Amino acid sequence: MTTLITRDELKAAIDSGSVTVLDALAGAYWEQQHLPGAIPLHADHVEEVYAELLPDRDALIVTYCSNPACQNSQAVAGKLEGLGYTNVRKYREGIEDWAAAGLPLESGELRVSGS
Repeated sequence: MTTLITRDELKAAIDSGSVTVLDALAGAYWEQQHLPGAIPLHADHVEEVYAELLPDRDALIVTYCSNPACQNSQAVAGKLEGLGYTNVRKYREGIEDWAAAGLPLESGELRVSGS
C-alpha cells in the first residue's frame, strides 16, 4: 500500500515546489478544479506517458482523487510503484478535504504545447 501524505505535508511540498502532484480523476474533473500545479493522469494512461511526464523515478510524487472512498489515486500510485518509482505518496483525503480547508484550487483546460 502506498505511503500516505497529510494535507499539511502536501501543502508545504507544493509551496516549496518539491513535489509533482497528480490528479487521478483527470478529464473534466481536473478542468473543473484541481490542486495547484496538479497534472491530470488517469490510471488508464500511466503506461503511455510516465517516462516523458515523470523522468525522475526518485522524485516526490503525490496522487490524489476526490475523497478516501475514491480508488483512482491508489490505482495511479500502484502503477507508478510497479514501474519503479520510489517516492510515491497518496493524499487519501483528496480534493474534497483540500477544498473544505479553504486551500487554493485551480481550474481550466489543459493546454498542450504546439497546438
